Amino acid sequence: MIVLFTDFGWGGPYAGQVRAVLAQAAPGVPVIDLMHDAPAFAPQPAAYLLAALAREFPEGTVFLAVVDPGVGGTRAVIAVSAAGRWFVGPDNGLLGIAARHAGGARVWEVDWRPARLSASFHGRDLFAPIAARIGRGAAPAGRERTPGPGLLGPAADWPDDLPQVIYCDRFGNATTGLRATALPPDAAIGLGDRRLAHARTFSEVPAGTPFWYENANGLVEIAVNRGSAAEDLDLAVGSGIVVLPRAG
Repeated sequence: MIVLFTDFGWGGPYAGQVRAVLAQAAPGVPVIDLMHDAPAFAPQPAAYLLAALAREFPEGTVFLAVVDPGVGGTRAVIAVSAAGRWFVGPDNGLLGIAARHAGGARVWEVDWRPARLSASFHGRDLFAPIAARIGRGAAPAGRERTPGPGLLGPAADWPDDLPQVIYCDRFGNATTGLRATALPPDAAIGLGDRRLAHARTFSEVPAGTPFWYENANGLVEIAVNRGSAAEDLDLAVGSGIVVLPRAG
């Protein structure tokens, strides 16, 4: 399958235009709209979100990932093979955390360009045809390169886990870039002068109580039972958090 991960938004023509290209270039290959509300213009938080979500998909999946504020500029176009999955997108760090967490990633710098290439919509004109080619079982058209600081963008300098909010869902739950396995269950999350204890489920705390838990994708998430952590705790993408050694 080909999985779409973008910051295009759910409205407007953009996701539909990408799907139309995929339907023509890779007929019969299922296309999944994973998310089109990834953090806008923000490859770093999006990279940690993509890495966590990708783990739930089977080998052979092709991720077409587009959070590309430098579209039309000098950033390279890359295809990454990691843990049996493929990732296609801009070389701005977006694919770097998935590659690092998987280990043993192989990277191609794709130099192919279509006859028609707009300056502002590489998701449709460039990344989609590359993803379709891989989805059909072909190798990416480009040079295999050694991963490192010169490739996979600035992600080489990013930490393995990001102590920031990387996504807020419609309920106001705030996903962070921390893998829950990196924290002991008795750790607390510090937000300014607030100290949030761990709970396994929402029902373990009274209504209106903020807490942190391991979400379904293995990340630390901050929530308020029957409330909005984003509103009640003034959280947004980029809000920093602190891991405290023990809950008080």
